[in-house]
Amino acid sequence: MVTGRTTNRGIAVLAALAVVVMLPGAVGVASAETVPGYRTGDGATATKGSTSTADAPQLEPGLHTDSIKRGEQKYYAVTLDDRTSAYFSAVAAPRPGTKVADYGDKLTVNVQDSDGTTCDSAARPSFHGGGMAYPIADYATRRIGDDRTGCQKAGPYYLVITREGSAKSGSDAWPLELDYLDEPPLKGPTPARPGQGSWSTVTPAPRTDTTKRSAKGGTGFNDAGSVDSGVWKDRITPGETRFYRVPLDWGQRLNLSAELPNAPAGSSGFLARMLGLGVYNPARGVVDDLSFVAYTGKPAAAKEFTAPVAYGNRFQPVGPVSAMRFAGWYYLEVSLHPDAARFFPKGAELTLRVDVRGAAKAGPGYAEPTDTFSVTSDDRESARKGRTAQQAAKSGTLMTVAYAGIGTGVVLLLGLGAWTLVARRSTAGAAAMAVGPGGPAGSGGPGGQSSLPGQRGQSSQPSPPGQPGQSTQSTRSTQQVQQNTQFGPPQGW
Repeated sequence: MVTGRTTNRGIAVLAALAVVVMLPGAVGVASAETVPGYRTGDGATATKGSTSTADAPQLEPGLHTDSIKRGEQKYYAVTLDDRTSAYFSAVAAPRPGTKVADYGDKLTVNVQDSDGTTCDSAARPSFHGGGMAYPIADYATRRIGDDRTGCQKAGPYYLVITREGSAKSGSDAWPLELDYLDEPPLKGPTPARPGQGSWSTVTPAPRTDTTKRSAKGGTGFNDAGSVDSGVWKDRITPGETRFYRVPLDWGQRLNLSAELPNAPAGSSGFLARMLGLGVYNPARGVVDDLSFVAYTGKPAAAKEFTAPVAYGNRFQPVGPVSAMRFAGWYYLEVSLHPDAARFFPKGAELTLRVDVRGAAKAGPGYAEPTDTFSVTSDDRESARKGRTAQQAAKSGTLMTVAYAGIGTGVVLLLGLGAWTLVARRSTAGAAAMAVGPGGPAGSGGPGGQSSLPGQRGQSSQPSPPGQPGQSTQSTRSTQQVQQNTQFGPPQGW
């Protein structure tokens, strides 16, 4: 099955592998220029935010790209109804190696109505990786609900994005990716907020599977590598950020551990922020910011343990719990500080322990289908096989082509069978009715051999109107046979 996510996001080739350069005295060390940057979504619409609501560009649901400079504030117009909640995420993705200041360089994301009233708390994603540049993201929302009073009417609204930062940080514009998602209303009553103590907050031990499966992390949300419960391995380069995604259904939660091995012999030193791990929900909202751990040359692990997914979590005042409000793909962001090159100049093996805990439960019941806020069998299969988003999209498209081809082949074969049956019956009927000197009129062509309908030498059967000497049925079936001989699987299978 091809999901709406597959078709909406489009199909793309796999992200190019990072290239390493040869530096004097350090074989295989990757520079900032060779570390892959964030890959924006295929088919994203380019836009340009304005400095005023008067001429703000109109956004439709889906992905959009822009850029933003330090000190800029940009407006984008949206038209919302009075029944659908809307989520607007912003991803700022400065190139690896860009100079950023911890906590000082950040975005502010909010939604305002036509009166300038902010609809919800503003999101403020920022950096805190010891000066490392990596993708930061979060969302602002216009949520419909009985617990809300403002921003509930249909009409014009504005997404407002501001970039803050000091003059000491990089002055280049940051690439910006916006995602506009609608969440349908519910068919029935709204679930209540889960009660206090309804789930454990004690972090369990990580998975200890003896077999490590290979994962392929992406550069961002659009090409993230799929994983499910198990122990996975990948490679990560100093200064690089890798994204993974895991499907979580209602009632499920994540226990995560991202790990680095001990340093090679002869390496020494201390890094206060070495390896970072963060989690985002299906709408690209922060569940937990990247949390960096220190490194002294011994094995190190960054860990996360989420709340269970529940619709009622949106009523929780605690951010990491409130963000666990949807089923769907959850995203893991793993970053390795550039200074890790002193320990791992050629890159390090990354171990990712993923534990999806809890049984899947029935959802709240949306009034309309939603691929983004659900988990399908195809999602689970992609996760089991460790496919990237592009591989999953390509696989879905090839299956669609195959099914369409099989259907076409069946139609052609049925048409050929019907033609054969009609032809035989026509020949038998003509032989029984037409008798002349020397035997039946249909006894043969040259040499007394019988002829199939439409063969050269057959003259005893009258031609149907419209084409002398050859029946229309025979001509159509001949074309079908020619088409059928050309039918086959797509090239590259």
